[in-house]
Amino acid sequence: MHTLPIVAIMYDFDKTLSTKDMQDFAFIPSLGLESAEFWKMANDFGRKEKMDGILAYLYTSVFQCQKHGIPLDRETLVAHGKSVEFFPGVADWFRRINEYGEKQGVTVEHYIISSGLKEIIEGTEIAKEFKEIFACEFYYDESGNAAWPKTAVNYTNKTQFVYRINKGVLDVSNDVDLNRSMPDDSKRVPFSNMIYIGDGLSDVPCMKMMQAYGGQSIAVYSGNKDKVEELLIKDRVNFIFPADYREGGELEKAMKSIIRKIKVCDELTDINQEQLKLISD
Repeated sequence: MHTLPIVAIMYDFDKTLSTKDMQDFAFIPSLGLESAEFWKMANDFGRKEKMDGILAYLYTSVFQCQKHGIPLDRETLVAHGKSVEFFPGVADWFRRINEYGEKQGVTVEHYIISSGLKEIIEGTEIAKEFKEIFACEFYYDESGNAAWPKTAVNYTNKTQFVYRINKGVLDVSNDVDLNRSMPDDSKRVPFSNMIYIGDGLSDVPCMKMMQAYGGQSIAVYSGNKDKVEELLIKDRVNFIFPADYREGGELEKAMKSIIRKIKVCDELTDINQEQLKLISD
């Protein structure tokens, strides 16, 4: 029995789905800090210590919570997710795209690949829409407090999660199967069936990966679109659209066209394989 082809749509989170960095809605205000103040603190600390920028902001989060006597536990971070606001149309985007994929004869799966906090994302209204959320996460000690980074997702290692989706190895602790050689035709989601949606330079490694391996990449913007226009001009992304996910919008129309293309390519591949089989028989 022929299984339906899988289309994997991968999203950055901050300023791609949410209107600003997820920490800016509730976490940073809970520390009594302004957003710019917190991020300057984290960035300055990272530069001073020659530390990876993502590890620097995770450390700053822990340090500031300890300094202000505020608990940094999973429940608190998940609760912050309820404050996250999204671009127009995001709330029902997944249902609409899933239904369209079903009509076209493909299975659509949604994934997050973000340098934000997994716990906050898990507390949002859209968390249930994703097959997997790849994002920074804390390890919690026996008292429930954040003790160490469990997962750190920076701008360049985002690409490993694209490989995980490609091979179907979603457990981040499983590097053996991730690095095992695998024939292209046995990989769960071909690169050509992948779409990456992001908002800027931090997404370029994944966007270029899509360009190199036959997938599609989309840069979304809110307000000034100069930075995404530059990505398009330099051939780092296939398409640019406003961050408007509403029904009938430019982004939805493009997504539907990509899904149709993937379906047609899958059908042509089946025809090719059937003909080769007849010849070999």
